Amino acid sequence: MTELVTFGETMALFAARRTGPLRFARDFDLGLGGAESNVAIGVARLGHRATWIGRVGADEFGDLIRATLAGEGVDVRALSDPDAPTGLMIKGRRTADLIDVRYYRKDSAGSRLTATDLDPGLIRSARVLHVSAITPALSASAREAVREAIAVARTAGVMVSLDVNYRKALWTPAEAGSWLRETVGDVDVLFATEAEGRLIADAAGAEALAKALAALGPKHVLVKFGAEGAMELSGGVVRRAAPYRVTEVDSVGAGDAFAAGWLADWLAGADPDRRLGTACAAGAFAVTSQGDWESLPRRADLTLLTHPADGVNR
Repeated sequence: MTELVTFGETMALFAARRTGPLRFARDFDLGLGGAESNVAIGVARLGHRATWIGRVGADEFGDLIRATLAGEGVDVRALSDPDAPTGLMIKGRRTADLIDVRYYRKDSAGSRLTATDLDPGLIRSARVLHVSAITPALSASAREAVREAIAVARTAGVMVSLDVNYRKALWTPAEAGSWLRETVGDVDVLFATEAEGRLIADAAGAEALAKALAALGPKHVLVKFGAEGAMELSGGVVRRAAPYRVTEVDSVGAGDAFAAGWLADWLAGADPDRRLGTACAAGAFAVTSQGDWESLPRRADLTLLTHPADGVNR
């Protein structure tokens, strides 16, 4: 029986190996990337059963996604769409400090997700349904799938987790804010940066923002500050976690790692301080090497954040 169910679009990912304009790139690493599948991998690596649902093309990239997620211990429910290709993501490093990500997902298999692609029985039997605000921005049918999944989970008493994950290439702040305000009252856990939180509520200061968001319905509001740590408001108590000082190599996927760390510890019954600490540790660990999901930590990896003074494990 799965513990966490999530769904959305996972794409093939080409990452340029050299820094500079993409037009000069000659070598690329082929992989995959998707916010929801990243969370599924992260939860699985931290010792819990996770299922990912989505559509992929009847192509090599779709096969890559299936094989990779299954190899990471995720229960994969990937529908093969013969009429649409797997979406494509291109990631380049324009400068040493700026990553540039481009998406080619219009009319992709993942954007054609529908409510009928979901398994209501699977959602009802899970402990957590995790969604992101990327999926409803893909298409009307994908938006309806998110609405239906949340309704099924709420009726069954399954905890609903939402990561804002705002993508300006998919919809405007006004469009995203409208959907989020309609939806946030039906979720139990909300993950957002300060900027993302202000798509939903207007408040000065992170603590006031968290309280404004909690007033809309979520029992747990997680506000992420990137390299400056994070804050959680739950049960009327505000908790803060200090950041880990690490050398950042690739920041893509850090938010997914944070969510995976928090959800895995919630599934494990950890106390609130432990949950928040694990979330921050997982997010910090994820930025220490390249890849959207490859550096997601296992439990034993988290101890490596407090490394020896000389940086050598002997």
